[in-house]
Formats: sequence, C-alpha cells, structure tokens
Amino acid sequence: MSYFELKEPPRREDRLKACIAYGTTLGEVAGRRLRCTLADGERSFTQNSICLLLPALGTMNSIPNSVVLMHGGLGCGSSSHGGNAAVRAGNNQRWGIVKNGTWLSTGLTETDVIGGGETKLARAIIEVDRRYRPAVIFVVASCVPGIIGDDVDGVAEQVQAEVQAKILPVHCEGFKTKIWATAYDAVYHAIGKTLLPNSREISIKEKAGPLINLMNMSSMGRGDEQELERLLKVLGFDVNIFPVFADPDNMRRMTQADLSVSTCPTHDDYMLKHLKDKYGIPFIIRHMPIGIANTGKWLQDVAEFFGLGSQAQAIIACEEAELKAALEPLRSMFQGKKAFVSAGEFRALSTAILLAELGFEVVGIRAFHHDEFAEVEYEKLVRITGTDCPLNIANCQPFEEANLLRRIKPDVFLGHMNGNSTAAKLGISTHVVYNVGLNYVGYRGAYELARRLYRQLKNPRFNRNLSRFASLPYQESWYQENPFKYIKTAGGDGDE
Repeated sequence: MSYFELKEPPRREDRLKACIAYGTTLGEVAGRRLRCTLADGERSFTQNSICLLLPALGTMNSIPNSVVLMHGGLGCGSSSHGGNAAVRAGNNQRWGIVKNGTWLSTGLTETDVIGGGETKLARAIIEVDRRYRPAVIFVVASCVPGIIGDDVDGVAEQVQAEVQAKILPVHCEGFKTKIWATAYDAVYHAIGKTLLPNSREISIKEKAGPLINLMNMSSMGRGDEQELERLLKVLGFDVNIFPVFADPDNMRRMTQADLSVSTCPTHDDYMLKHLKDKYGIPFIIRHMPIGIANTGKWLQDVAEFFGLGSQAQAIIACEEAELKAALEPLRSMFQGKKAFVSAGEFRALSTAILLAELGFEVVGIRAFHHDEFAEVEYEKLVRITGTDCPLNIANCQPFEEANLLRRIKPDVFLGHMNGNSTAAKLGISTHVVYNVGLNYVGYRGAYELARRLYRQLKNPRFNRNLSRFASLPYQESWYQENPFKYIKTAGGDGDE
C-alpha cells in the first residue's frame, strides 16, 4: 500500500529506521548501516531540539497564492515572522512580485481543548477562503489537535464543497517525531495527495527538450537554482523546479516530466518514490551537487540517463578547469586550516567534502540525523579525511557541540545561522552553511563559498574579541567528560 493512501506520512523513525543520537567516528559509519534509535529515547539528558513544524512552514509559506492556517495555539506558526524576508525575496526573484507569507491561527484556548476545536477550524477555513481567495489553504495540525483528537482531515473534507480553494491538511504534530526531516514528508504528502492529478498528464505544448523535475524542498536559494538550471540547459534539458515557490496551478507539470532529480536525498525520497509509483516517472537520488566532484557526478548521472554522458564529460572538464584557475589565488589561505561542519546530514557531508577539496582539514562533523541515503557520502569522505574524524549525530544538543569544539579547536565552524553562537563564543570563526541569499551549489557555489571563507579567515578578529566578553553556560568539568556521555548507545552510562 502506498503511504499516500494514509491520512499522514509515517515517522522517519519507523519508515527509515533513522538515527538521531550517536557519537562515533566516520570510519565507524562508512560501509555499514548505522541503527541507533532506542524505543525509549536517545539520551538520558537532552538540551534542546526543534519541532518539525518549523521546516514545514518554510516550504508552505513560499507557495504563491496560498494561505497557511495553523490549527493550534496562537504561538504555533509565529516563526513565520522570522522567515518572511526569505519569502518576500524568493517570490520577487522568481515571479517579480513581493508577497508576504500569509498565515493565520485558529488560536485554540483552554475551552477548545476541553470541548474540541473542529467547529472553530471549519469556520476559519471558510473565512480564509472568503477573505483571501487563495488557490490553496494549508490546514496545519499542530500538537494540540493531535492530543485532543480533532479530525483535521474530516473537517477539510466536509468544508471543501463550501470553498473555492484546495484544502491541504498537513500533519505537523511535533510530539510525534524527534526527526524534524519528517516535515518534508508531511508537506509532500499533502501536495501529492490533494494537488497532483490522479493520472499522469501529457503536455500538449512541445517541450524545449526532456523535462526534468528539479526538486528543491528548501535545499537552495534562487541563485543555486539558476546554477543547476544553467548546467542542465547546456545539455538541452527543460527544467521544472518543485515545490518551493512553485505556483499551485503549475504543479500539475510535475506529472509531465521525463525524470525527477533530487538536490538533497534527505529531503526528496518520499515524493520521488510517489512520482515513480503513481506516474511512472523515474528518478535519481544519489548526490547533492555541493562540491566539485559531487557536482560533476550529479550532472553526469542526469546526462547518462538520456545517453548524453560524453557531452556531460566535456562540460564538466571545462567547468572544473575554469574553477581550478579561479580558486588558485585562494587556496594558500586554507592550507593547514581545520574545519568543523554542522547541518542536515547530506549538507554537512557534501560541504565537508567541498572543504577538503579546497584544502581544509575536516576535523569534525555534526549531522542532525542519519539514514541510509548518506552512506555513500560517508565512504567518499573517509577516502579524503581518513577514519578518525569525530561524528556527532545530534538534533541540536549544543552541550555536546561545545565539548567537541573545545577539544578539537577548529579554525572555522560552518553551521546554520541560529546554530553558530556556540562556536562564536569560543572565538572560532563561523560561517553559515546555508542561506537562501548566498550560493553553495554547483561550480559557482564552490567558488563563492571559497571566496567568502577567504575573507572570513583573513580577518578572524570579531569572534576572537567576542569570546573575551561572552561565555557558555557549562562548567569546566563538563569539558573533561566524554562528549557523548549521555547518548545511551555511545558507551556512556546513560543514567546520570
């Protein structure tokens, strides 16, 4: 049975047996499937994490002519305010319009928790349709309706005949999973179940070339999309980017593609398998096009599917030669420098490979979770860095990160914008590992990241000065402990 026949997607803990807590080395992971999630929890002490609702909102708010209706407490969804600049910029870059993310809340109260919130939700859906006339209303189930048993799908089905917009229930009950990558499955599930047609559509318009679905589930900004479009169009391919900033009226084009290509296997496997099973569209989900070698492998795989392998080899050779010349003045700055990377698993590993290609010594990696799709990336990285590089599988947990950073003392730390403060307070130079306004992907991304790191390392004084006046909340005794002490499967006692 297809997962899309279910009301909501399964947790990644169940579907992929994904791991969210481990402390080991790259050599321990490469070449074997790591399974380390325990049924009763992963740590005897846990500091913090995030809810799957946050990454889901990043995608839903990007969809033009849509409204996100949060069914839950008033605070749920408020992170949309912080992400609105990216929504405005993304719409402007792609469509030439400045569109805010539009989200509302049913604002469930204590009375609603006792009596149920289904009536309030039905009224809210009708009012959203009347007031905004969107093409799509995402009805997002947060923790409260999941706990009290509100039937969000049933309400959507009941009200659909009264509104013009398509109603898409999205299940983001944060207490159900500790792996927030399940958010990508939740959004894909809603789109695939409700928006896409029941059968494959064949376009009557003649295509410029083979049509490729280029998957972007918040994996990259517009600059990175343009870099991959550039490489694919040189080979004669027509490109359809999905789902961020994809107009709901044009999403049907997904079913007309000749091939779907992942840009981040962590994000995309759930939807790619659905497109293959329901519409017969083959897919490629092997590499993330970050880094010199990975970009070439990614492009080569796509080209060989259409019998264009030799043409791709010529393009790759030309691009790599040009990039090598551009990087030459920068490389001396990176020699002997140590780098630590923290991000979602595929981004962390592919970025680490790129840093090694630039001349850095990769001395530590933190991945937010681990599943089967990244196994080949671990093997690639081990061939470059060796087997002893520390690996922390952690859904945040900055106390473990602080311990590792004090031990390793890297020269530069690459992490997400809201996760760089630990390294910064230790006086380590930091750089964002992902930002929709910057380039990371393809050959241009490799050069732009190198150029930014060159400038960062040329003058590292800011964070060094910051460390004189800012401190972390951990006692000195913690830095003498095993950083993985509280991970139950890492050899620690797990009982303190």
